[in-house]
Amino acid sequence: MRTQTVEADIVVVGGGLAGVSAAVAAARMGRQVALVNNRPVLGGNSSSEVRVWVCGATAHGNQRWARETGIVGEMYVENQYRNPEGNPVYWDDVVLDTVRREENVRLFLNTDVRDVVATGPDDARRIESVTGWTMGSEILTTFTAPVFLDCTGDGLVGHLAGARYRLGKEGKEEFGEEWAPPEPVREFLGSTLLFYTKDVGRPVKYVAPETAIDITTTPIPMNRVIRSGDSGAHYWWIEWGGELDIVGDNERIRDELRGVILGIWDYIKNSGKFDAENLTLEWIGNVPGKREYRRFVGDYTLHQGDVVDQTSFADGVAFGGWSIDLHPAQGMYAEGAGALQRFSNGVFEIPYRSLYSVNVENMLFAGRDVSATHIAFGAARVMATCGAMGQAAGTAAALCVQHGTTPRGIYTDHLAELRQTLLRWDAPAVGIANEDPTDLARRAAVSASSTTTRLTAPATEPVDGDPYDFDVVDLDDDLGIVLPVDPRLETVELLVSARRDTTLTVEVWSADRPQNVVPVHLEAKTDVAVAAGDERWVTAHVPYAPDVPQNAVVVLRANPDVAVRTTRPLPPGVLTLTHRVDNDDQNVQISSDELLVQWPTKPLRGRSVVFRAGPDTRALAPERATGGYHRNHGGPHLWASAPMVAGREEWLRLDWDSPVAAREVRVVLDDDLDVELNTLHHHRTPDEIMPTLVKEYRVEVLPDGGDWTVVATEDANRWRLRVHPLPDGVGPLRAVRLVVAATNGAPQARVVALRVQE
Repeated sequence: MRTQTVEADIVVVGGGLAGVSAAVAAARMGRQVALVNNRPVLGGNSSSEVRVWVCGATAHGNQRWARETGIVGEMYVENQYRNPEGNPVYWDDVVLDTVRREENVRLFLNTDVRDVVATGPDDARRIESVTGWTMGSEILTTFTAPVFLDCTGDGLVGHLAGARYRLGKEGKEEFGEEWAPPEPVREFLGSTLLFYTKDVGRPVKYVAPETAIDITTTPIPMNRVIRSGDSGAHYWWIEWGGELDIVGDNERIRDELRGVILGIWDYIKNSGKFDAENLTLEWIGNVPGKREYRRFVGDYTLHQGDVVDQTSFADGVAFGGWSIDLHPAQGMYAEGAGALQRFSNGVFEIPYRSLYSVNVENMLFAGRDVSATHIAFGAARVMATCGAMGQAAGTAAALCVQHGTTPRGIYTDHLAELRQTLLRWDAPAVGIANEDPTDLARRAAVSASSTTTRLTAPATEPVDGDPYDFDVVDLDDDLGIVLPVDPRLETVELLVSARRDTTLTVEVWSADRPQNVVPVHLEAKTDVAVAAGDERWVTAHVPYAPDVPQNAVVVLRANPDVAVRTTRPLPPGVLTLTHRVDNDDQNVQISSDELLVQWPTKPLRGRSVVFRAGPDTRALAPERATGGYHRNHGGPHLWASAPMVAGREEWLRLDWDSPVAAREVRVVLDDDLDVELNTLHHHRTPDEIMPTLVKEYRVEVLPDGGDWTVVATEDANRWRLRVHPLPDGVGPLRAVRLVVAATNGAPQARVVALRVQE
């Protein structure tokens, strides 16, 4: 046996998406990071060992413009390009490559941390080192650093260090949570095993082993949807252990789950109720995917009200959008649905104070051990949200090292720097405007070659090669057209047909949060006469002039005598809502009380009602690319050119009154955050590269007293965030220009942010 000591700036324990995002974030800020994982692959529950698809704020398409950016977003987009079939083994390498390409990360796989040295009184503990055993290599490694991150999920490092934590469900009164039980109870969300099947093209038999559980003696066949064509995470409901100790009884839980899987397969193959003659069992997981165990106590505990009411935090550093997803403690043996889901009307914020320990002064955490109640945890626990927390925690850890302070010290003394740093790295956060004193673009004059000034979905008849795709939809349900309003909306023209003379009611509604796009407040209403006959344009006068830029929902009330035309692709900043409850998982009971559920985008996602809105808008103006937010927040917050013409380039330009000294140019491009990119393709999109991304561009600078100089060129871009260091000797600059030659399919150039860092 060998022993070694590894010194680092930051030690991250746990290689799930929270730990990976934390390690990469800190490394990109120049810190030396040791990433320690007790499994042979990275990705945690998303790895090929467990094979849970990566869910996040998009909530399987229920939330809008909600896909995570930052490090998780990079992996989503890369997986879409490399892995269009959703192979979990390919996903392993997407995650591994994300870590391996960072020179500042030392990766220790198969290294199980089980010993922690911590000092200090109970209310001021400090971790000195952690020690891990690498079984295959017979190496005992002690890791030392000024800052540690517990991203283990189960919270083992913090537990061994003496960190305060919670187990089970809080009582209703502690946080005023309506959905909590009357009294505290030690019950959890259970663990899950998954399985994969394969059609081998010929009949194959299945003889159930002795460990198989006869599911016909359980409530499973009556209460769960079993289909022979489903496999993988479709069987998320094979869950158990909520009434046990998730960690202490892990082996018992695994054996029960495996026995049920074998019993389900026996039922599918041998009951005669399924078309499964040619199917074989290809893979069964043997590592239970845990949902819940220790939740650390931070300086703030996220609770139900924060999720439902979408609390705005001064220290918001990440966001979620998954439902409050509560499962019965009996798991797969429970009567009724496998989950009850309740949604907020948009994404909710996660505060920085929920990511560091209240009593271990040099420990941050992210992922399943976040400081949250059981109820709020039901919404914050999914893996892309864990990754968002990880990037925030890793960034904070890097700032701790930079400033020689503690995680709490970052909150008290460097909070603005933390939030602006996250925005600079395009991290998944909401409500952060660009106030970065090092971004020279903020004091530049912004101009562009052209701008989309009129919001419209085109009605031109399709011809060969025309990218537009048309359909006619009967107005059997209310439809909503989400539009950005800046500075005002006066009219909406619609292309409609009618079976008989009738009246179409058109309304304008505003949302209750800048990130929300559901109708809450009625702002204008009118009735439009529609004569019987074929398609013609009608005009609705619906004046609305908000004090600040705002998302509006133009509601077309249901009228079975009227049909509207729809088209794709969507114009920037536009979505289509349908007023009917949509639920595609029969194992889930979804609360229909929430507006988000009542007005889904999924039925017409990617399509727009053909319309013309007036007057001209500033919602897509050049200055939107220097204001921050990086996602829809009271509007799209991006510059969009006019439709591009072959042979003509579009550009976005920054000019300064006096020369500036710059270090790098950062470009954030639109990769359509309304599209869900689930790692295993629960919802498929056919595009391996997002069409809205700029494909060909160059960055040009105008040195003081010189001529335009090209400093960066890209001919096949498929990334959202691009960082271009400026060459030595370029000198002070008078102007910077981003020149776009082509997109990956969108009609116009779209730029979310153009930053010039000093």
